[in-house]
Amino acid sequence: MTDAALSPPPPKPSAFHELEVVWVHHWTDQLFSFRVARPEDFRFRSGEFVMIGLPDADGGKPVLRAYSIASPSWDEELEFLSIAVPDGPLTSRLVNIKPGDTVLMGKKPTGTLVLDALTGGETLWLIGTGTGLAPWLSVARDPDTYSRFGRVIVCHTARNVADLSYRDFLTTGIHDDPLIGDEASAQLTYYPTVTREDFETPGRITDRIKSGALFEDLDLPHGFSPGRDRVMLCGSMAMIKETAELLEGFGMKEGSNAEPGDYVLERAFVG
Repeated sequence: MTDAALSPPPPKPSAFHELEVVWVHHWTDQLFSFRVARPEDFRFRSGEFVMIGLPDADGGKPVLRAYSIASPSWDEELEFLSIAVPDGPLTSRLVNIKPGDTVLMGKKPTGTLVLDALTGGETLWLIGTGTGLAPWLSVARDPDTYSRFGRVIVCHTARNVADLSYRDFLTTGIHDDPLIGDEASAQLTYYPTVTREDFETPGRITDRIKSGALFEDLDLPHGFSPGRDRVMLCGSMAMIKETAELLEGFGMKEGSNAEPGDYVLERAFVG
């Protein structure tokens, strides 16, 4: 018997990257963002999501959840936006991470909230609720977004004003971005709404679409046009379903990676 025959088989390659947490920011007690070091071989399209988890202390199978990548495809780090769910098997632990900790990340990004899934248009609407803002932080910092669309409108609905994470960034901070700052200054509009506190634009985004208030506030023609508008949706299941129905009523067709259309939503987070 040879030495080779006695050697153990090589270990199977891990399905996950083990990444160091490099930055954490708590917006509220339950809402937080974090960044991890980006593997050199990791590539993704702005708007895609990936599976995130934490190592199991007992060596068991880790709990994983789908997270949209909140940084653009060119960023040297990977950013994520999360809500801490009470007693949630992952987020109740994830909310306590600190720089230097380890986070697990799947190796295969995927998703439909990408420019490739849309046909050409004049105005790109990025409509999200809660942590559904995350993919728009990626798409809104991608140079291709501004070369394909003359106007980009980020709509973010949250329960409370404090939940409007990245409000300052999307209002002014993005204008200092070294890659797309000038384009964002000229082409990007940020439109927040709040449902449970007094605010200059109160209520659910779907109600403001139906009443026409959204279009009046932005000095735009009422309704969405298949010839002009393209829409991406991410967030609560109720918002996505209602808005998709409204878009279909305007004659817009859902798109996918295989067959681009007028609007897209992320089915991985629905139902």
